[in-house]
Amino acid sequence: MGGTLRWGSLARVALLAAIWGSSFLWIKLALRGFPPVEVALVRVGLGAAVLLALTRVRGIGLPAGLGTWGHLTVAAFFNNALPYALFAFGEETVDSSIAGVINATTPLWTLLLAVLVGSGKRLSFAQVAGLFLGFAGVLLILAPWQAKGAFGPGAAMIMVAAFSYAVSYLYLDRFLAARGIDPVALCGAQLAAATAMLAAVLPFTGDLAVDARFDAFAAIAVLGILGTGVAIFLNYRLLLDDGPAVASSVIYLLPPVSVLLGALALGEPFGIRMVLGIAIVLTGIALSRRRAGQADGADEAAADTPETAGATETTEATKATESFEADHGSETPTESAALASTRI
Repeated sequence: MGGTLRWGSLARVALLAAIWGSSFLWIKLALRGFPPVEVALVRVGLGAAVLLALTRVRGIGLPAGLGTWGHLTVAAFFNNALPYALFAFGEETVDSSIAGVINATTPLWTLLLAVLVGSGKRLSFAQVAGLFLGFAGVLLILAPWQAKGAFGPGAAMIMVAAFSYAVSYLYLDRFLAARGIDPVALCGAQLAAATAMLAAVLPFTGDLAVDARFDAFAAIAVLGILGTGVAIFLNYRLLLDDGPAVASSVIYLLPPVSVLLGALALGEPFGIRMVLGIAIVLTGIALSRRRAGQADGADEAAADTPETAGATETTEATKATESFEADHGSETPTESAALASTRI
Protein backbone atom coordinates (compact mmCIF):
# COMPACT_ATOMS: atom_id res chain seq x y z
CA MET A 1 0.00 0.00 0.00
CA GLY A 2 3.12 2.16 0.02
CA GLY A 3 2.24 4.11 3.14
CA THR A 4 -1.39 4.99 2.27
CA LEU A 5 -3.21 5.21 5.57
CA ARG A 6 -6.58 3.45 5.53
CA TRP A 7 -9.01 3.10 8.41
CA GLY A 8 -7.94 -0.51 8.93
CA SER A 9 -4.31 0.56 8.95
CA LEU A 10 -5.06 3.37 11.37
CA ALA A 11 -6.75 0.91 13.71
CA ARG A 12 -3.75 -1.43 13.60
CA VAL A 13 -1.33 1.44 14.22
CA ALA A 14 -3.41 2.53 17.21
CA LEU A 15 -3.56 -1.06 18.50
CA LEU A 16 0.20 -1.50 18.19
CA ALA A 17 0.83 1.82 19.89
CA ALA A 18 -1.48 0.80 22.75
CA ILE A 19 0.21 -2.60 23.16
CA TRP A 20 3.79 -1.41 22.92
CA GLY A 21 3.21 1.88 24.70
CA SER A 22 1.63 0.01 27.62
CA SER A 23 4.60 -2.36 27.95
CA PHE A 24 6.24 -0.03 30.46
CA LEU A 25 3.11 -0.10 32.60
CA TRP A 26 3.01 -3.91 32.50
CA ILE A 27 6.67 -4.10 33.52
CA LYS A 28 5.96 -1.85 36.49
CA LEU A 29 3.01 -4.01 37.56
CA ALA A 30 4.87 -7.27 36.99
CA LEU A 31 7.64 -6.08 39.32
CA ARG A 32 5.12 -6.14 42.16
CA GLY A 33 5.30 -9.92 42.11
CA PHE A 34 8.45 -10.89 40.21
CA PRO A 35 12.13 -9.95 40.48
CA PRO A 36 13.53 -8.18 37.39
CA VAL A 37 15.30 -11.15 35.81
CA GLU A 38 12.16 -13.27 36.20
CA VAL A 39 10.11 -10.56 34.52
CA ALA A 40 12.48 -10.62 31.56
CA LEU A 41 12.62 -14.44 31.49
CA VAL A 42 8.86 -15.03 31.55
CA ARG A 43 8.38 -12.27 29.03
CA VAL A 44 10.77 -13.69 26.43
CA GLY A 45 9.57 -17.23 27.10
CA LEU A 46 5.93 -16.35 26.42
CA GLY A 47 6.87 -14.23 23.42
CA ALA A 48 8.97 -17.05 21.97
CA ALA A 49 6.11 -19.53 22.43
CA VAL A 50 3.70 -17.25 20.54
CA LEU A 51 6.04 -16.51 17.63
CA LEU A 52 7.28 -20.08 17.26
CA ALA A 53 3.67 -21.28 17.20
CA LEU A 54 2.80 -18.69 14.53
CA THR A 55 5.86 -19.73 12.55
CA ARG A 56 4.79 -23.36 12.65
CA VAL A 57 1.18 -22.55 11.68
CA ARG A 58 2.43 -20.57 8.70
CA GLY A 59 4.59 -23.50 7.60
CA ILE A 60 7.83 -21.52 7.91
CA GLY A 61 10.98 -23.28 9.01
CA LEU A 62 13.29 -21.97 11.72
CA PRO A 63 16.71 -20.59 10.84
CA ALA A 64 19.22 -23.33 10.12
CA GLY A 65 22.97 -23.60 10.44
CA LEU A 66 25.40 -23.29 13.32
CA GLY A 67 26.74 -19.97 12.05
CA THR A 68 23.27 -18.49 11.76
CA TRP A 69 22.36 -19.57 15.26
CA GLY A 70 25.61 -18.15 16.56
CA HIS A 71 24.71 -14.75 15.13
CA LEU A 72 21.15 -15.14 16.38
CA THR A 73 22.45 -15.75 19.89
CA VAL A 74 24.53 -12.58 19.84
CA ALA A 75 21.55 -10.64 18.48
CA ALA A 76 19.29 -12.16 21.13
CA PHE A 77 21.61 -10.94 23.86
CA PHE A 78 21.66 -7.32 22.66
CA ASN A 79 18.08 -7.19 21.35
CA ASN A 80 16.24 -9.17 24.02
CA ALA A 81 18.00 -10.62 27.05
CA LEU A 82 20.07 -7.60 28.07
CA PRO A 83 17.62 -4.74 27.33
CA TYR A 84 14.59 -6.55 28.72
CA ALA A 85 16.43 -7.24 31.97
CA LEU A 86 17.72 -3.66 32.13
CA PHE A 87 14.24 -2.23 31.60
CA ALA A 88 12.95 -4.35 34.47
CA PHE A 89 15.81 -3.36 36.77
CA GLY A 90 15.49 0.27 35.74
CA GLU A 91 11.76 0.46 36.40
CA GLU A 92 12.33 -0.56 40.00
CA THR A 93 13.28 3.08 40.57
CA VAL A 94 12.14 4.91 37.42
CA ASP A 95 8.56 5.77 36.45
CA SER A 96 7.10 3.77 33.57
CA SER A 97 6.39 7.01 31.70
CA ILE A 98 10.04 8.05 31.80
CA ALA A 99 11.09 4.58 30.69
CA GLY A 100 8.81 4.94 27.69
CA VAL A 101 10.36 8.25 26.67
CA ILE A 102 13.94 6.98 27.08
CA ASN A 103 13.06 3.93 24.98
CA ALA A 104 12.15 6.28 22.14
CA THR A 105 15.81 7.30 21.83
CA THR A 106 16.64 3.96 20.19
CA PRO A 107 16.60 5.32 16.61
CA LEU A 108 18.84 8.18 17.75
CA TRP A 109 21.36 5.72 19.18
CA THR A 110 21.09 3.62 16.01
CA LEU A 111 21.91 6.57 13.80
CA LEU A 112 24.75 7.76 16.03
CA LEU A 113 26.27 4.29 16.34
CA ALA A 114 26.03 3.69 12.59
CA VAL A 115 28.07 6.82 12.01
CA LEU A 116 30.63 5.93 14.67
CA VAL A 117 31.25 2.46 13.25
CA GLY A 118 31.58 3.84 9.73
CA SER A 119 28.39 3.06 7.85
CA GLY A 120 29.51 5.18 4.91
CA LYS A 121 26.55 7.56 5.27
CA ARG A 122 26.90 11.28 5.86
CA LEU A 123 24.56 12.95 8.28
CA SER A 124 22.51 15.84 6.99
CA PHE A 125 22.18 19.01 9.02
CA ALA A 126 18.64 17.95 9.96
CA GLN A 127 19.87 14.60 11.26
CA VAL A 128 22.58 16.21 13.37
CA ALA A 129 20.04 18.66 14.76
CA GLY A 130 17.70 15.74 15.42
CA LEU A 131 20.33 13.93 17.48
CA PHE A 132 20.99 16.98 19.62
CA LEU A 133 17.29 17.72 20.06
CA GLY A 134 16.34 14.14 20.87
CA PHE A 135 18.89 13.74 23.62
CA ALA A 136 18.24 17.27 24.88
CA GLY A 137 14.57 16.34 25.32
CA VAL A 138 15.50 13.32 27.42
CA LEU A 139 17.85 15.47 29.49
CA LEU A 140 15.03 17.94 30.09
CA ILE A 141 12.76 15.15 31.34
CA LEU A 142 15.41 13.57 33.58
CA ALA A 143 16.38 17.00 35.00
CA PRO A 144 19.74 15.99 36.52
CA TRP A 145 20.14 19.55 37.83
CA GLN A 146 17.24 19.03 40.23
CA ALA A 147 17.52 17.12 43.48
CA LYS A 148 14.21 15.39 42.74
CA GLY A 149 15.00 14.77 39.08
CA ALA A 150 14.66 11.31 37.56
CA PHE A 151 18.33 11.06 36.63
CA GLY A 152 20.00 8.12 38.39
CA PRO A 153 21.10 4.47 38.05
CA GLY A 154 17.66 3.32 36.94
CA ALA A 155 17.47 5.85 34.12
CA ALA A 156 21.03 4.99 33.14
CA MET A 157 20.14 1.29 32.86
CA ILE A 158 17.18 2.09 30.61
CA MET A 159 19.38 4.31 28.45
CA VAL A 160 21.86 1.42 28.12
CA ALA A 161 18.93 -0.79 27.12
CA ALA A 162 18.00 1.62 24.31
CA PHE A 163 21.65 1.67 23.21
CA SER A 164 21.69 -2.15 23.29
CA TYR A 165 18.78 -2.20 20.84
CA ALA A 166 20.84 -0.03 18.50
CA VAL A 167 23.80 -2.40 18.74
CA SER A 168 21.56 -5.32 17.88
CA TYR A 169 20.14 -3.62 14.78
CA LEU A 170 23.58 -2.92 13.37
CA TYR A 171 24.66 -6.46 14.17
CA LEU A 172 21.58 -7.91 12.50
CA ASP A 173 22.17 -5.69 9.51
CA ARG A 174 25.71 -6.91 9.07
CA PHE A 175 25.32 -10.62 9.77
CA LEU A 176 21.69 -11.64 9.17
CA ALA A 177 19.96 -9.16 6.86
CA ALA A 178 20.95 -10.84 3.60
CA ARG A 179 20.11 -14.41 4.63
CA GLY A 180 16.46 -14.24 3.64
CA ILE A 181 15.17 -15.40 7.03
CA ASP A 182 11.48 -14.89 7.67
CA PRO A 183 11.21 -11.98 10.17
CA VAL A 184 8.73 -13.73 12.46
CA ALA A 185 10.83 -16.91 12.52
CA LEU A 186 13.90 -14.75 13.19
CA CYS A 187 12.23 -13.03 16.13
CA GLY A 188 10.96 -16.33 17.51
CA ALA A 189 14.43 -17.84 17.32
CA GLN A 190 15.97 -14.80 18.98
CA LEU A 191 13.46 -14.92 21.83
CA ALA A 192 14.08 -18.65 22.29
CA ALA A 193 17.82 -17.99 22.54
CA ALA A 194 17.20 -15.14 24.99
CA THR A 195 15.00 -17.44 27.08
CA ALA A 196 17.85 -19.93 27.37
CA MET A 197 20.29 -17.17 28.38
CA LEU A 198 18.09 -15.73 31.08
CA ALA A 199 17.18 -19.18 32.40
CA ALA A 200 20.91 -19.94 32.70
CA VAL A 201 21.65 -16.82 34.78
CA LEU A 202 18.47 -16.88 36.88
CA PRO A 203 19.84 -19.22 39.62
CA PHE A 204 22.70 -16.78 40.20
CA THR A 205 20.57 -13.66 40.62
CA GLY A 206 19.89 -14.38 44.30
CA ASP A 207 16.25 -13.27 44.45
CA LEU A 208 13.89 -15.96 43.14
CA ALA A 209 10.89 -15.22 45.36
CA VAL A 210 7.53 -14.66 43.67
CA ASP A 211 4.63 -12.80 45.26
CA ALA A 212 1.44 -14.46 44.00
CA ARG A 213 -0.40 -11.26 43.10
CA PHE A 214 -3.06 -11.31 40.43
CA ASP A 215 -2.03 -7.96 38.97
CA ALA A 216 1.58 -9.09 38.60
CA PHE A 217 0.65 -12.39 36.93
CA ALA A 218 -1.82 -10.67 34.61
CA ALA A 219 0.70 -7.97 33.73
CA ILE A 220 3.49 -10.40 32.86
CA ALA A 221 1.09 -12.50 30.77
CA VAL A 222 0.00 -9.45 28.76
CA LEU A 223 3.61 -8.29 28.44
CA GLY A 224 4.81 -11.63 27.11
CA ILE A 225 1.88 -12.86 25.02
CA LEU A 226 0.70 -9.56 23.55
CA GLY A 227 3.61 -7.15 23.85
CA THR A 228 6.42 -9.55 22.97
CA GLY A 229 4.56 -12.05 20.81
CA VAL A 230 1.33 -11.05 19.09
CA ALA A 231 2.34 -7.41 18.55
CA ILE A 232 5.45 -8.43 16.62
CA PHE A 233 3.31 -10.41 14.20
CA LEU A 234 0.82 -7.53 13.90
CA ASN A 235 3.66 -5.17 13.07
CA TYR A 236 4.97 -7.62 10.48
CA ARG A 237 1.57 -7.75 8.78
CA LEU A 238 1.23 -3.95 8.94
CA LEU A 239 4.64 -3.63 7.29
CA LEU A 240 3.70 -6.01 4.48
CA ASP A 241 0.16 -4.76 3.91
CA ASP A 242 0.60 -1.02 4.27
CA GLY A 243 4.28 -0.32 3.83
CA PRO A 244 7.11 0.88 6.05
CA ALA A 245 5.97 4.51 6.31
CA VAL A 246 2.74 3.42 7.99
CA ALA A 247 4.42 0.80 10.18
CA SER A 248 7.11 3.23 11.33
CA SER A 249 4.53 5.81 12.37
CA VAL A 250 4.00 3.82 15.57
CA ILE A 251 7.25 5.31 16.91
CA TYR A 252 5.66 8.71 17.47
CA LEU A 253 2.80 7.31 19.54
CA LEU A 254 4.71 5.23 22.09
CA PRO A 255 5.96 8.01 24.42
CA PRO A 256 2.56 9.74 24.69
CA VAL A 257 0.85 6.40 25.36
CA SER A 258 3.35 5.39 28.03
CA VAL A 259 3.12 8.77 29.75
CA LEU A 260 -0.69 8.83 29.64
CA LEU A 261 -1.02 5.31 31.05
CA GLY A 262 1.56 5.98 33.73
CA ALA A 263 -0.35 9.05 34.87
CA LEU A 264 -3.80 7.43 34.75
CA ALA A 265 -3.01 3.95 36.08
CA LEU A 266 -0.12 4.62 38.44
CA GLY A 267 -0.53 8.28 39.34
CA GLU A 268 2.91 9.15 37.97
CA PRO A 269 3.67 12.88 37.78
CA PHE A 270 2.85 14.63 34.54
CA GLY A 271 3.79 18.26 34.08
CA ILE A 272 4.86 20.85 31.57
CA ARG A 273 8.48 19.66 31.61
CA MET A 274 7.35 16.18 30.55
CA VAL A 275 5.17 17.60 27.76
CA LEU A 276 7.98 19.77 26.44
CA GLY A 277 10.48 16.94 26.75
CA ILE A 278 8.33 14.54 24.75
CA ALA A 279 7.73 17.16 22.07
CA ILE A 280 11.46 17.81 21.76
CA VAL A 281 12.32 14.09 21.66
CA LEU A 282 9.75 13.36 18.94
CA THR A 283 10.90 16.38 16.92
CA GLY A 284 14.45 15.11 17.20
CA ILE A 285 13.43 11.65 16.04
CA ALA A 286 11.54 13.09 13.08
CA LEU A 287 14.56 15.17 12.04
CA SER A 288 16.97 12.27 12.50
CA ARG A 289 14.94 10.19 10.07
CA ARG A 290 15.23 12.77 7.28
CA ARG A 291 17.84 11.92 4.71
CA ALA A 292 20.03 14.42 2.95
CA GLY A 293 18.19 16.05 0.06
CA GLN A 294 14.71 15.09 1.25
CA ALA A 295 12.36 17.95 0.55
CA ASP A 296 10.28 19.56 3.23
CA GLY A 297 6.98 17.76 3.57
CA ALA A 298 8.15 14.82 1.50
CA ASP A 299 6.79 11.49 2.53
CA GLU A 300 9.21 9.26 4.41
CA ALA A 301 8.61 6.55 1.83
CA ALA A 302 9.74 8.64 -1.13
CA ALA A 303 12.64 6.32 -1.96
CA ASP A 304 11.73 3.08 -3.64
CA THR A 305 15.06 1.27 -3.94
CA PRO A 306 17.29 -0.19 -1.21
CA GLU A 307 20.37 1.80 -0.30
CA THR A 308 22.32 -1.12 1.11
CA ALA A 309 23.38 -4.09 -0.99
CA GLY A 310 22.69 -7.64 0.10
CA ALA A 311 18.94 -8.00 0.50
CA THR A 312 18.26 -9.62 -2.87
CA GLU A 313 15.98 -12.49 -1.93
CA THR A 314 12.51 -12.43 -3.49
CA THR A 315 10.48 -13.88 -0.66
CA GLU A 316 7.62 -11.83 0.74
CA ALA A 317 9.47 -11.31 4.01
CA THR A 318 12.62 -10.08 2.31
CA LYS A 319 10.66 -7.70 0.10
CA ALA A 320 9.35 -6.15 3.30
CA THR A 321 12.91 -5.84 4.58
CA GLU A 322 14.05 -4.18 1.35
CA SER A 323 11.10 -1.78 1.47
CA PHE A 324 11.90 -0.85 5.03
CA GLU A 325 15.50 -0.26 4.10
CA ALA A 326 14.53 2.02 1.24
CA ASP A 327 12.30 4.00 3.56
CA HIS A 328 14.86 4.51 6.31
CA GLY A 329 18.18 5.51 4.85
CA SER A 330 19.60 6.33 8.27
CA GLU A 331 18.41 3.16 9.95
CA THR A 332 19.11 -0.51 9.48
CA PRO A 333 17.21 -2.81 7.09
CA THR A 334 16.77 -5.47 9.70
CA GLU A 335 14.44 -3.37 11.80
CA SER A 336 11.69 -5.14 9.85
CA ALA A 337 13.21 -8.42 11.05
CA ALA A 338 13.96 -7.36 14.59
CA LEU A 339 10.59 -5.56 14.61
CA ALA A 340 11.78 -3.54 17.53
CA SER A 341 13.24 -0.37 16.30
CA THR A 342 11.47 1.82 18.81
CA ARG A 343 9.55 -0.84 20.54
CA ILE A 344 9.91 -2.48 23.89
